[in-house]
Amino acid sequence: LAELRKSGALKALICTGCLAQRYRKEIRESIPEVDSIIGTAAIDKIVEALDGIYEGKAEDKFEELSVLRLPDVDRVNTTGGYTGYLKISEGCNKRCTYCVIPYIRGPYRSVPMERLEKEAAYMAKMGIKELILVAQETTLYGKDIYGKKMLPELLHRLCKIDGIEWIRVLYCYPEEITDELIDCIVGEEKICKYLDLPIQHASDAILKKMGRLTDQASIVNVIEKLRAKMPEVALRTTLITGFPGETEEDFEVLLKFVEKMRFDRLGAFPYSKEEGTPAAKMKGQVLKKIKVKRRDEVMKLQQRIVFDNNKKLVGKKERVIIEGRLADEIDYNDPEMSVYVARTYRDAPGIDGSVFIKTKAELESGMMPLVEITGANGYDLLAKLV
Repeated sequence: LAELRKSGALKALICTGCLAQRYRKEIRESIPEVDSIIGTAAIDKIVEALDGIYEGKAEDKFEELSVLRLPDVDRVNTTGGYTGYLKISEGCNKRCTYCVIPYIRGPYRSVPMERLEKEAAYMAKMGIKELILVAQETTLYGKDIYGKKMLPELLHRLCKIDGIEWIRVLYCYPEEITDELIDCIVGEEKICKYLDLPIQHASDAILKKMGRLTDQASIVNVIEKLRAKMPEVALRTTLITGFPGETEEDFEVLLKFVEKMRFDRLGAFPYSKEEGTPAAKMKGQVLKKIKVKRRDEVMKLQQRIVFDNNKKLVGKKERVIIEGRLADEIDYNDPEMSVYVARTYRDAPGIDGSVFIKTKAELESGMMPLVEITGANGYDLLAKLV
């Protein structure tokens, strides 16, 4: 891109996002072809920056990270179809020792509830049926502007919006989950009985080094409470292997925890240094091959758990949301037969499993039919229309 800008084939080159926010000076020095650098809090200034470039007055655009800027423009559905993401806050107040989010996104700032209601209603009019709530941390929503955590109230309001059929909540910190939130999820039919809990580890020693504000006993208590009130709840988590100082004993604690908790969905990642974070300077950095080996062990264990769980679903009836038709799956003995891809409430788009439905019926993306699970194929399920 820099070469194209230099040759004149490209009329303007703007750099924006997390990299631009953090390395503005370095970008300016190493890539002089960049006309304008825009920080994470000034994304709405892109058109203004372009105008400046064309007028020969190129300049960078940065805003104070502690202020939540809310451009007065209609929401654009960039994901297409029936699924949409609603960002309910910006930034983070946690100080996990491995994370750069507070440095590039600023402190936690909730989006006012009335604005979120308006945005969600607009999305519903665009055809969105599945609303996915995201943030660096969803469970802390509202505390900064209302004086208390208001995620349950927000969820109750969103459930009243016509057209929204499913509401899914991601990035819930276990220590911030309240009885009020659990009761809200139990009581609202539209809220998927699915929670994403970024636990990261189970060894108390490693959790302390990570700067996590919890311990294994507290995490287990939350999980047991969730499952007691919602036996059908699907729990997803993420884990980090090879964090600085992680011993074989710490890793064994993690494996036993995964075995005991039997998460429905789990992603594990080898620790990666983030420049400028406390963890990057810690003693006891683990060799890459060991970090990767431990990640692979966790995922091998989780694979067995998921495969076992999926087999237990055979014979059950589930409501699914249709994602589309598999064009390359053609039964030449029966050309009228099609295979469709769908998801249950247990599956977030892009990260979890799928349901494959073989039928002669004409289905469209966004339909939410009832199916019967007829088989399990690894991480995915097979089903037929009921």
